[in-house]
Parts: sequence; C-alpha cells; structure tokens
Amino acid sequence: MDTQNLKFDTMTASEAAELLRYHNRLYWELNEPEISDAEFDLIYEKLRELAPDHPALNEIHTPEVDSRGKVRHSSPMLSLDKAYSLSALLEWAGKYARSADEKILVEPKYDGISARFDGKVLVTRGDGEFGEDITDKLPLIELEAPGYVGELDRPARGELLIREDDFSTIYRNIRKKDGSFYKNSRNAVAGIVGLKDISSMLMQHAKITLADYSLYSYEVKFSELESRWEELKEQLAALPYPQDGIVLKFADEMFRKSLGNTAHHPRGEIAYKFTNIRKTTKLVGVEWSFGKNCLTPVALLEPVEISGTTIRRASLHNVQNILELGVMIGDEVVVERAGDVIPYISAVTPGSERKSPLINKCPSCGAELTQVGPELVCTGTDCPETSLQRLCAAVRNLGIERLGEPTLRRIMEKFGVRRLSQLFELKVKDILQLEGFAQKSASNLVGEISKARTVKDYQLLASLNIPHIGLNMARQLLRTLTIEQLRSMGEEELSLLDGVGPERARALVEQFSVQKEYLDELLAALTVTRGDEAGAGAAKSVCFTGKMPEKRSYYERLASENGYTAVDSVTKELSLLVAADPSASGGKLDKARKFNVKIISLEEFLSAVSGNTLPDDNGSGDLFDFVSPEEPGKDEDPFANGELFSFDA
Repeated sequence: MDTQNLKFDTMTASEAAELLRYHNRLYWELNEPEISDAEFDLIYEKLRELAPDHPALNEIHTPEVDSRGKVRHSSPMLSLDKAYSLSALLEWAGKYARSADEKILVEPKYDGISARFDGKVLVTRGDGEFGEDITDKLPLIELEAPGYVGELDRPARGELLIREDDFSTIYRNIRKKDGSFYKNSRNAVAGIVGLKDISSMLMQHAKITLADYSLYSYEVKFSELESRWEELKEQLAALPYPQDGIVLKFADEMFRKSLGNTAHHPRGEIAYKFTNIRKTTKLVGVEWSFGKNCLTPVALLEPVEISGTTIRRASLHNVQNILELGVMIGDEVVVERAGDVIPYISAVTPGSERKSPLINKCPSCGAELTQVGPELVCTGTDCPETSLQRLCAAVRNLGIERLGEPTLRRIMEKFGVRRLSQLFELKVKDILQLEGFAQKSASNLVGEISKARTVKDYQLLASLNIPHIGLNMARQLLRTLTIEQLRSMGEEELSLLDGVGPERARALVEQFSVQKEYLDELLAALTVTRGDEAGAGAAKSVCFTGKMPEKRSYYERLASENGYTAVDSVTKELSLLVAADPSASGGKLDKARKFNVKIISLEEFLSAVSGNTLPDDNGSGDLFDFVSPEEPGKDEDPFANGELFSFDA
C-alpha cells in the first residue's frame, strides 16, 4: 500500500478505522505488514483528527503467541501515547512539568514483545489486563538488567527482542520450519515466541533477550530537553537493540503516578515514534566489498533526498536479502531510513530493463562463490583479496600500525607474502624496493615489524581471525587460561566459559584444528607473553558524532573489538573523535578542538579498522591503523579504502 495514493482529504472516520484495524491484524496477528510504521501512523493520526474518541484508537494489539493460558497482570500494562516531533514532546512536558528543572528520563523504545516475569511465570502484555503465559520459552531467554546479564531467574519487566549483534551473527545460521531465514529481528522474535515447540530453536542455539526497561535511562532537565535532544538520540541510536522510538517519562515516580492514566495510556509517559521516511529511486549498480570471510553487497542509487540528506548508497546486507527482495539493477526501489539513520531498501518494483546483481565467480581470484547461510563466500583456498583482508586484520591485532593496507598489498604482490610469519623475514632492503620508501621509513617499518615478534597472548589469538573472537574476547578468554589450554578444550567445555556460548565454541574448535600448523608456526616465530588483568596498557577511548549510515552500535562494536572503549562525551582524556563531517562546528567537535583531541572522518575510521566500508562478516577485532603522515601508506592508492568490485547496468 502506498499512502501517497490514499485520499486523506476525503477519508471518513469509519474508513480510517477500517484501515487501521486491517493493518493492525496484518502486523500483530499475521506478522506480514504491508506498510511501514510511518504510513500506519499517518492513518492513526488521521483517525485521531477525525474522531478523537474512536474505540479503534485505544484497541491494544499483541503478537500471536503459543500460550499455556492467560494470566491477569497484578497491575495493568498500558500502551503509551505517541508523539512524532520534538515540539509535541515539549508540549507534553510543558503541560505537566512543575518547573523548568523537572527531571525527565529518556529511554529506548524497544521494538519487540512487552513481557513481565515475576520470578516464576513469564507473561506477555496481552490486552494490558490479561497476558499470555509463555513460561515454556524461558530456556531461550537471557535477561539484561542494570548490573546483570544472564539467566532469567529474577523478577523483571521489559521487552523480548533479539539484539542486533545476535541477529547478524547467531541468526544468520538459524532457519525457520520452511528452511528460510528470518528477515529481521522483530519477525524472528515474534515467530519464535509463536512456536508450539521450541526444540528446533534450542538445537540451533537461538537466543532471545529480555531487555529490562530500566537498563538504559538518561536523565535530563525539562529546560535542557530541546538543546540536548539530538545528543540523546545519538546515544540511544548507539545501543545494540532494535528500536522504533524513544520513551520519555518524569523521573519522579510518585509524581508520575499521581498524574494518573487514561483508558489507554499513563499521562506521565509518552513515546516519540521514529518516522521511517521512504522515497522511491532507481538501483543503478551493486558494489561487492571483501571482508575477511565474505563478500557484502551495497546498493548504488540514483541520488534521492531523505530527511535533508542525499542518499546514494543503501545497505543490501547480504546475498540472501537480495534473493528475498528479488531486486535487480534497473529496478525502482523504495529506500527507507530507519530511526532517521540507516538507509535500506524495503520494496522493489521491476524496471523495464533489468540486470542481475549476483555474481558466481570471485572478482579477485576467479574461484566459485558459494552461499553459506545468508552470506556469499569465496571458495578459493588462496584468494588474494581474502588473504589480504585477513592479513590486514592480523597485522593490526599485533599492533603494527605503520603497515597500512596499501603497503601490505604491495608487499603481498611483490614478495608473495601470505602469512604473518613471512612478514618477519622481510629486511630493509626488501622494503626499499617498494615505491615511496626511503631508508628511514623502511627502517622504521622493519623496526616496528620486528618489535611485534613479542606479543601479548590475546593479540596472537585475535590475529587468527577466528569468527567472533576479537581482541576483547581474546583478552577475556586468556585472563585465566593459556593458549595451549584453550586449544586443548572441547566444544562443550568451551561453551561453558563466560561469554563464549555454543557458536564461539564451535568456531574455536574448528579453527584451532584448521589452523593448527599455522598457530604452531607463529608460536615458534614469536615471543608470546601473558596479558595482564587490565589488558594492554591504558585504555584508548573513541567518541562518535553526527548522522552516520549505520546505527551507532555498529561503529561502537567495531571500536570495542579493536581495543577502544566507546564513550558518549568529549573530554580531555578522549583519544579520538570520529565525525560524520569533521569540518562541521558545534557540540562535540568544538570541544574536541578545544582539548586538542584527534578528529577523523567516518571514512578514515572504517578504512582504519577494516579496509572496507561495510560490516564485516564475523566481527573479529582489528587495531586502528592510523599511519603517520610522514610515513608511506597514506599515499594515493586505488585500494586505499578497500577494493570494491562494482557491477553497473
């Protein structure tokens, strides 16, 4: 349905109510929405304008779940009133706030299934008075509450959801009964909670998170809400949870409750809904970029403006998404920005001239490409591009910061280097054969490579590029174990370690077997020391500012996996500020300049951490590779930001 074709000017209240109920049924009961949240909200607001007291406005809907019966809530679980602009939020707060200093809590509005656990029974919100008993789903659920992550074994009220990082890792291997993959995290959580038998999900190691509503909460004075609004939106966007809005409520609980409720919602709380604005444009090409283990597609679009930003590229996520969309080059596509941040393709209309964006041969080595889960993977055993990306990651994990990707590419092409151990055999005379190197810069690079012969144990483990084992996880694993102990453990024993779980355990066992000779070779070539409790030296910190193509949580995850701590504010101690537009002014950028904090662009950040501009396929960690301006490596190079293979109409 395209709301642009609806005649809102002549629509009657009964027509709006009928439409509202129709789309509620598609969304909640059938889990097959035809329109976006923003389009649904247009219909809702039209009915509220025509008939503010219409019963359809206050009907509460919940997903269809497999239930062991209905349970009456001890107190009603009401919906929230909605706002679609900052001015509406300010109007709400101004109506009730007792003074300009009234404190307001700003929290994420999670996009999942509202539920409550009393310590024994897990119940969905249902109609607000009666919920559905889904206690049989407890084996799949992990609780995240302030100061606690683990088994759901204590009272909690929150949202059943699938974390974005879990959906991009665990759920790329989880299939529905019909063999297909879940399209998004909300469909996945609704589908799983609706199952009568969860045994297949348990076998596939599915996981659902109950995010306690008090998990993240930012306090702001009413007088500061307008000036801090964009900053607060950025902080919430950085969280690794699916969100469809922001919740605001008065911090004083007694005051908040004293305001009472309507039949539909409490007066002391309100939900700001994201408007997923959509525009139609043309797909003119697809770029495939290399990660360490897969190729990732990006849509190239005829430029289209959404929310004041010109969009030329949009995420296509993976090859499975292309197949499910049925999209081809030359098609008309609908582009949305979820939460005002991420551009993605949500719908496709076939064009008059169409060309498949799919490829079956590796653009780098010519080997066959195969689909593994939702990803496209090169089967070549010695693919130059895959080898380069994996070696880049390994080099960064060892901390050889002068060795950027352009230089490493030339080393691989000139000397046939494919493995870390071969790097340590390079001499100054070899580096001098590379364009742009003089005696001093060649000596400096060889000196830094030589220093990397002595490494922390967690750096060595991270350099193996084992899926989901970046620097932070490697450091955690080796705080109490040695590499030898770790590689001798079985899958079941590993899965019991804190933070590991079945998927990481399988990856560790598999890769320790596959890379046995390579690891032995590295252990013989390097001097490996134990990492200490706090890790390697003082923690480096990074802060992000400005609107970026992906959710902030994606960039913060990259930073974390590469040994940096992501923070929300700029201080004198900050190591690095990553800006969507480094030339802009105001807020964090002005503070960074005042404190002489290093500022880089998002493109520089992405190039530094991974050599390409898209999410990697396994999340392994890389150290930032900021090359000193006086050293080679930052020169003009066609592959300076990672090789992209472009297929245009």
